[in-house]
Amino acid sequence: MEAALNADPAELEKFGRLAHRWWDPAGEFKPLHEINPLRLGWIEARAALAGKQVLDVGCGGGILSEAMAGRGADVHGIDLSVTALKVAEMHMAESALRGIILPLRYEPVSAEALAERCAGAYDVVTCMELLEHVPQPESIVAACAQLLRPGGHAFFSTINRNPKAYLFAVVGAEYMLKLLPKGTHDYARFIKPSELAAACRSSGLRCTEFAGMTYNPLSRQYRMGADCNVNYIVHCTKEA
Repeated sequence: MEAALNADPAELEKFGRLAHRWWDPAGEFKPLHEINPLRLGWIEARAALAGKQVLDVGCGGGILSEAMAGRGADVHGIDLSVTALKVAEMHMAESALRGIILPLRYEPVSAEALAERCAGAYDVVTCMELLEHVPQPESIVAACAQLLRPGGHAFFSTINRNPKAYLFAVVGAEYMLKLLPKGTHDYARFIKPSELAAACRSSGLRCTEFAGMTYNPLSRQYRMGADCNVNYIVHCTKEA
């Protein structure tokens, strides 16, 4: 593993401890399972995944990676948590035993290191819920841009930084509703849409659309909309 990784060892250890729970739809990663159909549909509508070479940066246990492969994309999932990748590979093997053979592979490598050897190799790059967990999110954005082919699509999701985001994403989600384990997020690492947009522009990406994802505690349902005050996703394109 390369030196000077853009990763927080404490974050890797934290998610590594929970890796065996990735595919439990009622466990600590329940929110990821619940939002996956929404974000998959949002990505599919903008990038038409079938037949595309797709990179999933920070893939974790492979929830989105498998879903995109199921839509016909050739998916390469990368993460620095070897434990999470083992879980992802095990679930892929279990799917294969059920006759579901997916065009999917995993690798323990950083986006920056992969960009050095595979620049311009992908039609689509996704980076979900990772930027708020690394020391230098702008470095991840730059690597994702480098990995894209001209005309390719990049998708980033993260959490806004404002009082509402702290109330909903930390106090509400981790302590009141217990949707996430306590300590999942560090508010100081949250990223404003304007900051993410600036990092994208600096890396040669054009932001075409921002969308928010909100949770209704009464109906216990998520939905996509215009409210980017807490969780949000951005679609970018690389100039052809």
